[in-house]
Amino acid sequence: MALGNPRARVTVIEYASVGCPHCAVWARTVFPAFKKKYIDTGKVRFVLREMLTGDPALAAAGFLTARCAAPSKYFQIVEAIFADQEQIARRGAPALLQIAQTAGLSEAQFVACLKDEAALKALTDRTELDAREHGVNGTPTFFVGSLKLENEQSLAELDAAIARARRQQR
Repeated sequence: MALGNPRARVTVIEYASVGCPHCAVWARTVFPAFKKKYIDTGKVRFVLREMLTGDPALAAAGFLTARCAAPSKYFQIVEAIFADQEQIARRGAPALLQIAQTAGLSEAQFVACLKDEAALKALTDRTELDAREHGVNGTPTFFVGSLKLENEQSLAELDAAIARARRQQR
């Protein structure tokens, strides 16, 4: 799933999990400024690649829910899960249902989404293949051009990586 200008000179790919506490910290503390500076201005295309790390059950349920909603609601759901990750981990499906409902899913749609074995298998297969093909061993992991950055990154670290990627394109 992606945000931003598809023709941006630089693409930033984040391998993340809605079940990963480190990903949630980055999403709450750095992503808003990153989005404002790079995505909203069209300078960067941001791609989120789903991983099932941290709490894999929460990650799977969260990503299944996000994909069951309208595509335009995907990032709304992901951001809400990151914002309320601890509550969802404690309360489980009822907390995730509240997020799903704010994105327009009924309780029946939400339940059907979580029970969709084919979607779960596709998610699991996709994340395992991505991890293997790109050498992703943990989350968050970022790729900025050809540069791989592991763990949470500050806005300054991403600024430097984006500047480097732009220089490499010249």
